[in-house]
Amino acid sequence: MSDDPSGSEESTEPTEEPTESSSAGGLVPAAQTTPVKKQATTPAAHSAAASVLGYLHQTRWGLLELLRAKGDNPDLSLTLEMHDDVAWEDAGTPTELKQMKLHVKALKDLTDSSDDMWRTLGVWLDNGRPRDVHGPVLTLVTNSSAAEGSAASMLRPDAATRDPAAAAGLLAAVAAKSTNKETKKARDKFLELSPAERMVFVERIYVADESADLDDVDEEVATRLRPGAPTQHFDTYLDQVWGWWGRTSLAMLRGRTERITVAGMRTALERVRDQFASENLPVLVQADEIDLEAALQQHEDRTFVHQLKWVKVQPRQLQKAILDYQVAYLQETRWLAEHLVDYDELERFTAKLIDEWEREFDFMCGELGEEASEEEKRSAGRSLLHTLSNSTLAIRARFDDATHARGRRHALADGPDLGWHPDFQTHLEQLLLEHA
Repeated sequence: MSDDPSGSEESTEPTEEPTESSSAGGLVPAAQTTPVKKQATTPAAHSAAASVLGYLHQTRWGLLELLRAKGDNPDLSLTLEMHDDVAWEDAGTPTELKQMKLHVKALKDLTDSSDDMWRTLGVWLDNGRPRDVHGPVLTLVTNSSAAEGSAASMLRPDAATRDPAAAAGLLAAVAAKSTNKETKKARDKFLELSPAERMVFVERIYVADESADLDDVDEEVATRLRPGAPTQHFDTYLDQVWGWWGRTSLAMLRGRTERITVAGMRTALERVRDQFASENLPVLVQADEIDLEAALQQHEDRTFVHQLKWVKVQPRQLQKAILDYQVAYLQETRWLAEHLVDYDELERFTAKLIDEWEREFDFMCGELGEEASEEEKRSAGRSLLHTLSNSTLAIRARFDDATHARGRRHALADGPDLGWHPDFQTHLEQLLLEHA
């Protein structure tokens, strides 16, 4: 793999706090801010920005490659940073290696002596099986232009202008004459190949110059996704697809998964598309967006937290309840902003949650009896919380993320409508007196 997705010094490598609204039936913003994780800005972060752009281009190109191959062999697999920046496999064997070179400050022509060219050749001389006539196709993808009459211009895919023999001669001449210390190692390795071996190597090389930059990649991805996508909420759908690909590509870069097939991408896109069906909703919030420590501090004195403490839940249960509460708030806020739900639907769901709670709460109280001890009441309250946390009741029939319903119940427990302890209303009265 390349040390750097760039080819030169100018190139780059790869709200508010929730509160209750009884009239809306959902969570609405208050004056404070939601504890969402923020990225720190440091001098080191600024110095790494160029590399980040290059790697972002590299990973986003991966999705574009999959979409371009959507109608091809569904068993083809794409990898990132395994065989090369981006690579295709068939049955575990690499069939094409791609080197990505993105320039954002200034575009320079790709010449026979360019660092981009020789850095790329150096990678392939090490990892691209240069002497193997049956080795993988080798493609340099760059938004630079191949200089007229250069080896790169003779290695474009166009059969009318492609001339690997002439390109090999030009590269050999530069390799022998250049004094560039940065490219010396790669040039020496190229010259170690016999003329016949150079031809075997160069005949497998293709240059895709003037390729899409970051903005163009995003535009083409959107164009290829639009057919069959939900027309009313296309931008939200697109965000969801990019979110899925971001998680997938990160797992690949971290080595948690090695590859993704074309069929796997199709399945993932169908799953995202299905979230926009009339009986479903997209998950627009992930738990890792929340700064849990900040949320714990912000909500430690809220009523729903007191309600949980009255039944003595475990510390981890308390943390997860606060997380559910925060995620549910953000989820509803984003659904409303994207017009995926309205306040009437949230009110109807709230009424269902309260009805469900009333049935379970009344059963719990009936089973306890009048002589129940405090510990028995607390235990019953914890059981009630557990039962409802495992309920399948959801805002829509096919929406299966239970976080929203759990968080919505805690939002209701932030007021007088719902509680876990059999005597929660008495506790609420005492809490109001303490804060009076």
